[in-house]
Amino acid sequence: MKQFLFKSFSFVLVIAFVSSCKTNITPPTASKGSVDATTYVSIGSSMTAGYADGALSFQAQQNSFPNLIALQLKQIGGGSFNQPLVSSSSIGVSSSGGAPFKMGYATDCLGATSLSPVPVATSGDVSILTTNVYSGTPFNNMGVPGVKVTTMVAPGYGNQLNGAGHYNPFFYRMAKNPLTSSVLSDATGQNPTFFTALIGMDDVLSYAMAGAASDSITSTVDFTAALNVIINGLTANGAKGVIGNIPDVLSMPFFTTIPYNGLALDSSNNSLLNLVYNTRNIYFHVGNNPFLIKDASAPYGIRLMKADEYLLLDVPLDSIKCHGMGSYAQGIPNKYVITETEAASIEAAITSYNAIIKSVAQAKGLAFVDVNAFFKSIQTGVTYNAVAMSALFVKGGVYSLDGIDLNPIGQATLANQFINSINSTYGSTIPQLNETAYSGIIFP
Repeated sequence: MKQFLFKSFSFVLVIAFVSSCKTNITPPTASKGSVDATTYVSIGSSMTAGYADGALSFQAQQNSFPNLIALQLKQIGGGSFNQPLVSSSSIGVSSSGGAPFKMGYATDCLGATSLSPVPVATSGDVSILTTNVYSGTPFNNMGVPGVKVTTMVAPGYGNQLNGAGHYNPFFYRMAKNPLTSSVLSDATGQNPTFFTALIGMDDVLSYAMAGAASDSITSTVDFTAALNVIINGLTANGAKGVIGNIPDVLSMPFFTTIPYNGLALDSSNNSLLNLVYNTRNIYFHVGNNPFLIKDASAPYGIRLMKADEYLLLDVPLDSIKCHGMGSYAQGIPNKYVITETEAASIEAAITSYNAIIKSVAQAKGLAFVDVNAFFKSIQTGVTYNAVAMSALFVKGGVYSLDGIDLNPIGQATLANQFINSINSTYGSTIPQLNETAYSGIIFP
């Protein structure tokens, strides 16, 4: 069988040099306004934790946006900010036990070698997920990769006996008491004077990253109830804080990098595919074509992708390039695809969640960050303090190599969005971070 050409994304080695011209950063004299930063606690999921390049690692944790905010809060009397750090000698670990990605050279099934994200090792440091590092000092950074608003309030979320969906090894490693603690109880137990909350993204993201083939989207009823419990708990003792909404996850590189119409056909392959599929009313042409995907509701259980559908970044590209997935052999399995119906459900949930989050922020008099607008600005391309950013995978300068979480410069820019909101709401003048001091993707 002939090999079909796959017009895949290519990684271009682009090194951005920051010019010697002055940026527009003019540090103000720090003042606290009505912010009491004595005990700052952050609560959230992977971005809050500093997860990046597909794993939790020491270096990534150093650049978590709450840790960067905490550095600036020290200028207005902020206290220590304790994080559940991975050992600096560890490579880190993913939620599935894998290693983080780095940029390296890889050879595909066609024998072509290119610069791509590759794991730094064959497996991650799984001991991270089986070792509780709580030693009596609470963790100010309560970011737990994979946590939803509904599981954030669940007691025993670090207890493996609770089973899948009710247990998280990333919380086990940091829980005060894995058998009884909830993420919220460990956060509120510190009696925070100030907090940041970037929560709710995983209530829809986990469903999207599974290609809607597993997990589910949290209902708005359950989302509202859990969110109110969380914010009521954090503000019970009069703490002020800032809450961010949820970005459009389908605009992230994990969903946008591989085009729906990346099947490139010459005249020979085009003729062969049409011979096979014309009887099923599926037609191809010379040039770029949509991939074939499995769809139980379609005739013959297979159809062409549509322009408003998404291929996931973890689709096995060698299977597409050399083994006919998405063309002559079989349709791409649903777990690697977001269909238009699934995309509509995801977008509807995000819209509902964001309306709920903003309403709660207003009712509680909290600062609010339109994180969704921030990510949309990245999608269209934007310059912050002389640094150009976009949502392009690898080349865009803001996302890490997992296509979901942020690299250090992205984390610093997100931290500044929170600082802006804090200052405008509470009359403080907390200095912004200089994003140019932080790194992007590191090339070999």
